[in-house]
Amino acid sequence: MVTLAEVARHAGVSASTVSYVLSGKRPISDPTRRRVRASIDRLGYQPHAGARALASSRSRIIALMVPLRTDMYVPVMLEIAVAVATAARAHGYDVLLLTGEEGPSALRRVTGSGLAEAVILMDVQLDDERLPVLRAAGPPAVLVGMPADPTGLNCVDLDFAAAGALCVEHLADLGHREIAVIGEAPGVYARHTGFAERTLRGLRERASELGVGLLHRPCEGGHDAVAGVLARIFDERPGASAFVVQNETAVEPLLALLRRTGRAVPEDVSVVAVCADQIAAQASVALSSVAIPAQELGRRAVERLIARLTRPEGAADAVGVELLTPELTVRDSSGPPPAPREPGN
Repeated sequence: MVTLAEVARHAGVSASTVSYVLSGKRPISDPTRRRVRASIDRLGYQPHAGARALASSRSRIIALMVPLRTDMYVPVMLEIAVAVATAARAHGYDVLLLTGEEGPSALRRVTGSGLAEAVILMDVQLDDERLPVLRAAGPPAVLVGMPADPTGLNCVDLDFAAAGALCVEHLADLGHREIAVIGEAPGVYARHTGFAERTLRGLRERASELGVGLLHRPCEGGHDAVAGVLARIFDERPGASAFVVQNETAVEPLLALLRRTGRAVPEDVSVVAVCADQIAAQASVALSSVAIPAQELGRRAVERLIARLTRPEGAADAVGVELLTPELTVRDSSGPPPAPREPGN
């Protein structure tokens, strides 16, 4: 392994000069800087990351907290994480992935040790227990999600309340008056996870405004769980002619069960989903859906964080909430409700 001293000998300068070229802490003449850079390239010198961090007080590492819970749809979470890692690398940062459910203790460990100089938080809950630690520790941070009180925080997310409202509007415009919602697993609502709660609020508020009946039922996902939820929904709301699904693992079981019970999609029942585009487009019936822009969320989170890390000294620290506008793509799964049957038919 090439050392800094070897670079200095090759370039004909002192070791401190090489160090200043690398750190930028002191001005070095252009000819000397070029000579040192040429020696670094020729010898293949790689500065030691730990030493560089100690010298500059910057680790160039972003901690990404993404608890991989069993009741969450992991592929979307990982798509956001990959987008974060890709965007961070483009800015010269590496990503430390924290996938456990340690919460505040993991955040204290990372920020207290100086291991990471900034943090991105995912799976944000309305009353997230990590936020007091984040506000007290004060590292630059961005949330992919939004808590109940985002004051002083930097957040980016899809406008899930607007997404829910958009689903109701689409179905109401087609003439549906009774809508059933198959939601996330019960544990997601028990934790008051932000995206699920906000979607539900948007669904309920818009349904109330439009005079549409709405029934929401959480669901674990999987065939047996969906079968039980579907049976209860038709017992409670036999007139339900449309479904909104916010649970990727429930999509295919729902479509299969509707077929098995003789309900054609969309002739008898319409289905709209809030999910990844790939899930919607590749379903057994292509689903009308509001997409979750996972890659865009990851990229924007990094851009907001880099803007905080590179702001000029003394400049105001920009914080706030950025909600991406949802878009509904109409596919094969939504249409008008079936015509009422004539008496005696």
